[in-house]
Amino acid sequence: MASVRIQQTFAKVASRAALIPYICAGDPNAETTLAVMHTLVANGADIIELGMPFSDPMADGPVIQHASERALAAGMTLHGVLAIVREFRQTNQDTPVVLMGYANPIEAMGREAFAQAAADSGVDGALIVDYPPEEYDDFGDMLTSRGIDPIFLLAPTSTEDRMQQVARVASGYLYYVSLRGVTGASASLDIDDVKRQLAVMKKYIQIPICVGFGISDAQSAQRIGAVAEGVVIGSKLVDTMHKALDGEAAQGIANKVVNAAGEWIKGIAKALK
Repeated sequence: MASVRIQQTFAKVASRAALIPYICAGDPNAETTLAVMHTLVANGADIIELGMPFSDPMADGPVIQHASERALAAGMTLHGVLAIVREFRQTNQDTPVVLMGYANPIEAMGREAFAQAAADSGVDGALIVDYPPEEYDDFGDMLTSRGIDPIFLLAPTSTEDRMQQVARVASGYLYYVSLRGVTGASASLDIDDVKRQLAVMKKYIQIPICVGFGISDAQSAQRIGAVAEGVVIGSKLVDTMHKALDGEAAQGIANKVVNAAGEWIKGIAKALK
């Protein structure tokens, strides 16, 4: 049973690429995260990837590592992330929320307990970086039986065998990592290479393929949006939010952060129309 919200979102935006911003839950605090989620939607976001902060985010570069550190220092936990989603769902029943993070906090909670709590909170997808597809059978069933899509990464180094493995268990959408390295990598995007890789993946992958890593402005988002079904953008947004904090108190809603996030994502959304 796939996430209805994710399916409906891609059907709704079929004429353009879906805009999928990433933010780290709890950076700088839970109240601001919730407000940012709402302002992202108001300014053009189609799906929200909500990071579950972890002490060793191995696939992430310095920007998201530091965001995770700040969120943990502010007291954010996996239960706290789910509480943010629950509160978001009180006023937004349409925008999909995908949790992104690492296995350790989930293992600490218990896989089935996590799947149930995520479903109860209104989560639509889970992208767990260090759960490979070959280990996903039981956990994938726990998620999909509750309407949560297991979402996977593929990279430029992924073999066609790997693509077939992922195709068997993935639903919702696939996240193609367009650059080698960690999030926030600064190498320039090779659109022709991305197009070639997407063509190979589409031989096996039937769900929408979204592209992330290395997308930092409206121009790069537009170029990727012309060839992919979704554009995932994280490090630049997280960095923009942090720079806007400008010494605001860590308690309550940091309005400068919310405004900066909304203005920045509005420019990206305009480029994808």
